Amino acid sequence: MAEVASRRTMGAYVELGFFAPDIAEAAEPGQFVAFAVGGPTSANLLRRSIAIAGVGAGRVHVVVSAKGVGSTWLAGLELGAEVDVVGPLGRPFPLPPPGTPALLVGGGYGAAALVGLAARLRAGGHEVAAVTGAASADRLCSVPELGALAAPFVVTTDDGSAGRRGWVTQAVAELIRGAGVVYACGPMGMLRAVSDQAVAAGIPGYVAVEESMACGIGVCMTCVLPVVGADGRTRFARSCVEGPVFGGDRVRFADVGTLPADVVGADAMGLMAAPAAPPAAAPVAPPPPAAADPDHDDVTAYIGGAPPPPPPPPADRPGGTQVIRLEP
Repeated sequence: MAEVASRRTMGAYVELGFFAPDIAEAAEPGQFVAFAVGGPTSANLLRRSIAIAGVGAGRVHVVVSAKGVGSTWLAGLELGAEVDVVGPLGRPFPLPPPGTPALLVGGGYGAAALVGLAARLRAGGHEVAAVTGAASADRLCSVPELGALAAPFVVTTDDGSAGRRGWVTQAVAELIRGAGVVYACGPMGMLRAVSDQAVAAGIPGYVAVEESMACGIGVCMTCVLPVVGADGRTRFARSCVEGPVFGGDRVRFADVGTLPADVVGADAMGLMAAPAAPPAAAPVAPPPPAAADPDHDDVTAYIGGAPPPPPPPPADRPGGTQVIRLEP
């Protein structure tokens, strides 16, 4: 169990700090924790997984967006409350080679997952630029934290209520020329667009997906994504185990939420087109009719092959003809 040690409202979100020294010590940027939500008599079956926004002094910080019953319950926790939390889970962001300048792109509360990464990169001597955006000012997240770690730092909002009016991709187009690697976390549409920009620029890009991760350990299969492997074949990858960080050029964003017919195992799931029916076998010609019996004694019908050989003649009548009479 972890105790709520800090709580603050951040626009539309709530940042919670939990005292969990073991998790804080082991956590890497890009990983997440999973909470059991609900009270003793109202617990939800599945956990709620949330990216780690930062660690320090034995605390793990997360930013909660109250959307459903579980996240609303979590966002309502007060100081001193205890909650069951497991972590750190998932694979972290891979760090670039020394001296590689990095561009970080956050969307909505996804920006919180980039704060720890920005700090790690700066500590390693990397230049860090960042862009964060949201629909409106109240949906922005971690602006002061990223602003203290990144230069240049650009804020955008769709409605122009804070920073530039427009989308993060417009700022990315300006800054990507000076980057050697791109990291992004946010809505799926933004991740797809930023990944395309990284591919076009010829630099690696990594995305932390926000797909619903329930169990956090790869059992429930609610968070699978179609991801292209090193062998060029597409497989369903579990965001909570193989992710949540993936190479942006490997995720088939256009097929997220679908069941592609070429994914490995599609035939077992009934997704492949049924094979064409084999050609009908040529009809078997009936055997030719037997030659007419001139003695007209062919009165026996034989089923399943040639007739049995005739019985041997009686010993007392060598070579004679055996006559069998049928009683009426």
